[in-house]
Amino acid sequence: MNTALRLKETLSSGERSQQRKSKQSSIKRFLRDNGLSLVLLALFVSFLAGQLISGWLTYNEEQDEHRQAQIGFIQYLETGACGEAVFENWESEFLQMCLYVVLTAFLFQRGSAESKDPDKKEEVDEDSSSKLERLYAPQAVKRGRIFGMIYNHSLSIAFMGLFLMSFLAHAVWGVKAYNEMAIEHGKNALSVWQYFGTSQFWFESFQNWQSEFLAIFAIVVLSIWLREKGSPESKPVAAAHSETGR
Repeated sequence: MNTALRLKETLSSGERSQQRKSKQSSIKRFLRDNGLSLVLLALFVSFLAGQLISGWLTYNEEQDEHRQAQIGFIQYLETGACGEAVFENWESEFLQMCLYVVLTAFLFQRGSAESKDPDKKEEVDEDSSSKLERLYAPQAVKRGRIFGMIYNHSLSIAFMGLFLMSFLAHAVWGVKAYNEMAIEHGKNALSVWQYFGTSQFWFESFQNWQSEFLAIFAIVVLSIWLREKGSPESKPVAAAHSETGR
């Protein structure tokens, strides 16, 4: 009886140990498979928190300079200055990615790791209808021509949607910041549509847009001659400078 009980306990302990190992293995596999997005998300949250905290401190320093009362952190999050600073940057990032995705579909840079080879047709250029037989093809590809056409450009559509939402949010929070300053100086407040016509709104946009496209230009051109071993954004270290693509 005692032997059977001990055997049962041993088996139960072994099963629990196996479950723990399986769970640990699943966690490790999840972290390995999603490490890039998890780290990027963590960096985003960290830097956003840093921006909000430093922005709040800067805002209160300016309040002191104008001999006005300081505000709490939650109050700062409701100010136009906070929202405008966040969304004007998001706007430029999503515009950058949208145009980059679209332009690389039909424009080339010979020798760049960021370009398709102008001398040959690549897999990304294939008609999705020729891949319907693939068992794991996305459902949108399998559901017919109309869905397939939309899915063919779903990445650029998503980025354009994110850009437009950020662009509008920039205007909404930007005009709030503008009106807060205008009221302090005894000037008239503006509507969102009037704010679109101000030089300040476009200055805020263009100063971010130009930097984003400078960064894209830099990686497109520098990847012709420079390498980063192990990165999919680089050509193989021994690849010729004239070789295009990854």
